[in-house]
Amino acid sequence: MSLRSGVTLRTGGAVIVDQLVRQGVPYAFGLCGHANIGLLDALYDARANVRTISVHHEQAAGHMADAYFRLTHEPCAIFASSGPGSTNLPVALASAMMDSSALLAITGNVPSSHFNRGAFQETYRYFQADFPSVLRPYVKRSFQPTRPEQLPGVMRQAFRIMCDGRPGPVHVDVPLDLFVEKVECDDGDAPVPGPPVFRGGADPERVRAAVGMLLEARRPVLLVGGGVVLSEAEAQVQALAERLGLPVVSTPLGAGVLTEDHPLHFGRVGRNGTYAANEATRGADVLVALGVRFDDRVSSGWIHGYTFSIPPTRLIQVDVDPDEIGRNYPVAIGLLGDVKTVVGQMQAELGPGGIRPGSEAAWVGRLEEARRVWQADRAPLREADGVPFHPERLITTLAAALPEDAVVLSDVGVHHNWLVQSWPVRRHRSLLQSWGFGSMGFGVCGVLGAHLAVPDRTCVAVCGDGGMLMTPHAVATAVEYHIPAIWVVWNNGGYLSILDLQVAAFGPRELGTRFLDGESGEPVRYDFAAIARAMGADGYRVERVGDLGDAIDSAVRSRRPSVIDVPVRGDVRPAGTGGWQLPPLAPFAPSYVPGAGAQ
Repeated sequence: MSLRSGVTLRTGGAVIVDQLVRQGVPYAFGLCGHANIGLLDALYDARANVRTISVHHEQAAGHMADAYFRLTHEPCAIFASSGPGSTNLPVALASAMMDSSALLAITGNVPSSHFNRGAFQETYRYFQADFPSVLRPYVKRSFQPTRPEQLPGVMRQAFRIMCDGRPGPVHVDVPLDLFVEKVECDDGDAPVPGPPVFRGGADPERVRAAVGMLLEARRPVLLVGGGVVLSEAEAQVQALAERLGLPVVSTPLGAGVLTEDHPLHFGRVGRNGTYAANEATRGADVLVALGVRFDDRVSSGWIHGYTFSIPPTRLIQVDVDPDEIGRNYPVAIGLLGDVKTVVGQMQAELGPGGIRPGSEAAWVGRLEEARRVWQADRAPLREADGVPFHPERLITTLAAALPEDAVVLSDVGVHHNWLVQSWPVRRHRSLLQSWGFGSMGFGVCGVLGAHLAVPDRTCVAVCGDGGMLMTPHAVATAVEYHIPAIWVVWNNGGYLSILDLQVAAFGPRELGTRFLDGESGEPVRYDFAAIARAMGADGYRVERVGDLGDAIDSAVRSRRPSVIDVPVRGDVRPAGTGGWQLPPLAPFAPSYVPGAGAQ
């Protein structure tokens, strides 16, 4: 049968990969399996445009794409085979979903002719080939085309959904036969390259009311979250804050909207926030929340007066997702729209001469004093001597040794709490973390995607010994692809963030939270530098305080995969400026005493 002019015959795999090329997707991260060899064949033909990186666990692929998007706001593709290959993805996809990070996940499945027959690796007991049900809570949309003719439409929809509104992962589950069967494609019907992004504004009357409320406030605060970063509204938010003299605090995902040295920036809020930041939000009379979902760690377990006092604080909440407005706190004014657009509307409403007539100078001065006291109390810890390291000394040394534009990825563990509280964020999008889902392995694996996103910058994962033991295969991938990632292993001998909770809730009845010899009960310590060297990376083991800066400097200059093993004290924890609760356990109340010195 002859084809019409402008129509070509392509395999389903080629249709998928053609769309990746047209949308400018630079990388496909994944792991081979029998169900996706047809996709790999299509990627082979497109290797000049889409680089394939083969990982050693599918979770790593997801974290790499997640980190890549957080830095560039451009989605990558990940792929996995059927059965266990696909079921290795949910941790990474959930992490991306909870933090609004876009990526395309392509999974292989059994041939469509084998549906409902219990073929090798088919999820069939209740619904045929039903892997999509595994992922539906953790993706914006899951597609399962059953004919190759469906693939062009599915791929167009997938890219629209990924980045439109609140970004997130999208899943396409492809039966094996669809990768290799051929379908007619109209070359003239190619989409415009790049996923569409719609930046809708809020209702003008509500914007006017919000600006009026802000101008009348005596103790206003801007709270910036991940939505500001996703909207790329950092410059607009800073301009609004400077124009009106507004104190700015952030959630962990909003870190870097204003850099650490900006005079109007007072730190991050919540359970492990700074004293000044929590003082600002619990004392505000008007709080403008930009792209914030008010989760429990940001909100100190929603305990009134720990981080927020809503009401009587009046809340103006701006978000692109209508489900987040008013979810956890009543709003005085809700503004549905893209943060960048809404902040622009607020600036326009102020007009060329709009200024705040209120008493913000006294309010800002009060917060400046809170910041000064906090810094004075923490200063001795930043100079603490001895090995194992005090966490504050480790963070201070690491920050001083790294280039100013370095990207730091925090894995999940007690070190994450310390970094949230103390890491000096000096550039936009330079502190990445798995916040909403708290996925161990995000930093260990994500640092590879971060380097591919910004190859001219130093990218460092700060990870616990627990997270490194879970996902050490990331080091092997770095060696294979010459990715000069750096891992700083916070070696404290266990899952100590959980140990702290365990002891606080139940007393000295610890079990399963330290790395111990099963017979003697003695602590077990692992040599991560030796593990790195065994995989072909550079390994550094810090034994003296002065070794750490030298090791970091050597790792940065070498441009090689490097693991730095640092012994860290496990008997200290961040100052409790906020709180948390895990009902029915007793809540964790703020414990920091201003002006009492190192605590």
